[in-house]
Amino acid sequence: MAENGTGHYGHGESRLGAYLKDRRAKLDPAAFGFSAERRRTRGLRREEVAQRANISTTWYTWLEQGRGGAPSADVLERIARALMLTDAEREHLFLLGLNRLPTLRYSVGEAVTPRLQRVLDALNPSPALIKTATWDVVAWNRAAAAVLTDYGTLPAAQRNILRLIFCDPRVRAAQFDWEGVARFVVCAFRADAARAGADAPVRALVEDLSRQSPEFAALWTANDVSHFGEGVKRLRHPTLGTLELEYSAFAVDGRPDLTMLVYNPATPEDAERVRALLA
Repeated sequence: MAENGTGHYGHGESRLGAYLKDRRAKLDPAAFGFSAERRRTRGLRREEVAQRANISTTWYTWLEQGRGGAPSADVLERIARALMLTDAEREHLFLLGLNRLPTLRYSVGEAVTPRLQRVLDALNPSPALIKTATWDVVAWNRAAAAVLTDYGTLPAAQRNILRLIFCDPRVRAAQFDWEGVARFVVCAFRADAARAGADAPVRALVEDLSRQSPEFAALWTANDVSHFGEGVKRLRHPTLGTLELEYSAFAVDGRPDLTMLVYNPATPEDAERVRALLA
């Protein structure tokens, strides 16, 4: 059916209603303890979805029929749980129902896949790494270990960019403008953590860093925010001397808890020096 200008299909059926009906039809009643006998159509009945969502059958029916106005975020959350929606399906439900994404729900995903690690490895001699919303480094390539930090020699709890910047004298000394770098990472970290909804793990990290570093505590209380984006980083490398890197941040599709950071040597000469270091 053709979609009209209001985002509805003909005969009163909305895009939200069509999506709900489709998701409902794909569920196995027996898996939820409902009898599969005497059903004219596949999937759960409307009243069964309403029961699982703890909303009235009439209200749920209206949603499928495109009646009754926009649902609340709470109702959509209940329906998402009732229909066992994935994170991507939940986002789509909110875009259809409220024209916005749902409230962030932070969760730590599984480890970096071998395929994603191969992407990092293919970027040599550009240092590249994967960090979480709390800025823990969970994957890196050989160039990152040689140029930035050899994360593999550190305990997992210490593979955190903020901890390294504020608590590791070697990392601090490698920065040409430590004050500027420290201010930037705190601002970008605050934005990343808020975007991912990582309140609880961030609170624990912030409290610990504030105890260890008065400089971090002062920057955190300033409440400044910025995006990581892209820019230029200058390092004092123990073997290569002064090194200039252009950095960029990339989202990892399907993994809102992860960001890829890539540091490209700024000049062909810098790139050749890194290649020689990796040889």
